[in-house]
Amino acid sequence: MAAGAAAPNRVSKASISVARTKIGSAPLRDLVQRCCVPMADARFHPQAFYRGMRLVAIDGSNFDLPDEPDNDAHFGRPGSRTGVAGYPQARCAVLVECVTHAILGANLGPYRTDEWEICKPLLSSLHPGMLCMADRGFNGFEHWRQAQATGAQLLWRCAVNRVLPRNQELSDGSYLSVIAPTGVGRAQARQQAIVVRVIEYALPGLADSQARYRLLTTLLDPEQAPVLELAALYHERWQVEEVFDELKTHLLKSRRVMRSKTAELVHQEFYGWVLAHYAVRWMLHQGATRHRIPHESLSFTSHVQLLRREQPLSGAFPPREAAIASAMLPASAGRKRKAASDQNAQPA
Repeated sequence: MAAGAAAPNRVSKASISVARTKIGSAPLRDLVQRCCVPMADARFHPQAFYRGMRLVAIDGSNFDLPDEPDNDAHFGRPGSRTGVAGYPQARCAVLVECVTHAILGANLGPYRTDEWEICKPLLSSLHPGMLCMADRGFNGFEHWRQAQATGAQLLWRCAVNRVLPRNQELSDGSYLSVIAPTGVGRAQARQQAIVVRVIEYALPGLADSQARYRLLTTLLDPEQAPVLELAALYHERWQVEEVFDELKTHLLKSRRVMRSKTAELVHQEFYGWVLAHYAVRWMLHQGATRHRIPHESLSFTSHVQLLRREQPLSGAFPPREAAIASAMLPASAGRKRKAASDQNAQPA
């Protein structure tokens, strides 16, 4: 800037908030739905699949919000020993590709909303060819019916004290049973009952393990899905817990609460949060694929730091100048550039 020239106008926090309010949360929610697609390719990362099925997991979590009237009114807050907690809370749910940690679907709602109501919109991201894992909160009849209707296979944990009839013993020690709707007549319950396979196992020698675990699955054939394989496979569900750690610890940089002071901007920030996580995971996935190495051998935190270091350079030139420069390229160069761009834009 020349000596004596007027200082350029700076963008204030208030103007950023006004611009965010004009945009709202819908465009970012739409970007998540359109852009957050599965990453793993069976040719390069076979561990992301089980017998041809892509491994995914669904789970929910809570996080604190700024103590503002609109957040409190919309999301609510949990109770505590002194009456109420210090911050409002939101409840979120994510559907995750286990090996890559890519978030394929996300939803947000008030703290006291039933967890299944938060998870239900994610069913649109479940498809045939997926094997979905979930914890004990999602094994009611209606939960199972709706998830199974997507065409995906299910492997969900079930409470060990739940009463399930042993209708048929299978060769590997598992057995076939049924789950039926409640609140209906006996004849209707029998008519609507869904056949499931029950797997029970223990993890001896582990100090923090429970005495017994029980799983329900739609994979009914013990020859096609042996019990020991499914019992070992289920613990891949814990990958979704690592995703929540990446979101809350490494992307929020250990801040207690998010920034937004209104419910609409909380939704916007949440979907932006998910997109930022996907961008980091996409970059990590490219390195893992290119060098044929497992995803877990690469550091999520290091990739976050890399993006934070490089991101300011993305605004070093006006977009219009880039468009003009592109237009001035020879036709052949323009075609090569577009082809390279298209190739880079597609998931592996």
